[in-house]
Amino acid sequence: MISVAGVSHSFDARPVLSDISFEVGAGEIAVIMGSSGGGKTTLLKCLSGLLRPDKGTITVAGVDVVRQPEEARTKMGLVFQYAALFDSLNVRDNILFGVRRQRKLRPKEEAEILKKHLTEVGLTGVEHLLPNELSGGMRKRVGLARALCMEPEVLLYDEPTSGLDPITAYSIDQLIVETRDTLGLTSVVVSHDVSSVFRVADRILFLDKGVLAFNGSPDEFREVREGPIKELVEKARAEMLDPAL
Repeated sequence: MISVAGVSHSFDARPVLSDISFEVGAGEIAVIMGSSGGGKTTLLKCLSGLLRPDKGTITVAGVDVVRQPEEARTKMGLVFQYAALFDSLNVRDNILFGVRRQRKLRPKEEAEILKKHLTEVGLTGVEHLLPNELSGGMRKRVGLARALCMEPEVLLYDEPTSGLDPITAYSIDQLIVETRDTLGLTSVVVSHDVSSVFRVADRILFLDKGVLAFNGSPDEFREVREGPIKELVEKARAEMLDPAL
């Protein structure tokens, strides 16, 4: 579903990504972690077609992201870190914003789309609320509903649990997994939240100074005994973020 081969990128001659290669299978949830400045946000931008890498190829759902970014974005839904909702638009208009730009919708069709995707993210009766009337978790759900309106094959999440309390973060993690299980979507999640990572990930990709230092299962990640991954796992164990560590 997703294939990344030999991707490198620099900013002002400073390497940020160095020869990154990996694959994500259909229906898989892959989580990108990394040390500070490790390149995870840059990699997500490359995957989404928002940034063209200096070298390498990226294919999503059979489309070349580097050469055909606009077409590739029709295959993907991006859930932003802080939902990126329009403050002046209510929930209804935020969710329908993208799909209205794609095609003209009849009122009945709009109502059906809205009901369907609000139900998928576990929200009802919020259509007329403004973003500032929503909790942090509700805003994340609205952002996901907006992405689902585009009927993507791949979902990209940027720090989906950032800024949330532990209980709300747990509910968002459940929603990510349920969305995959129900709709069969492939997901890539950028996260620094260790507890969240172990709850949702089928595969973990760890970037260290722009290099892909790890690509494997959560169980394999727990067994790493050197470098920044060891430090991260030990910190999580000490804070009891993950009882299984």
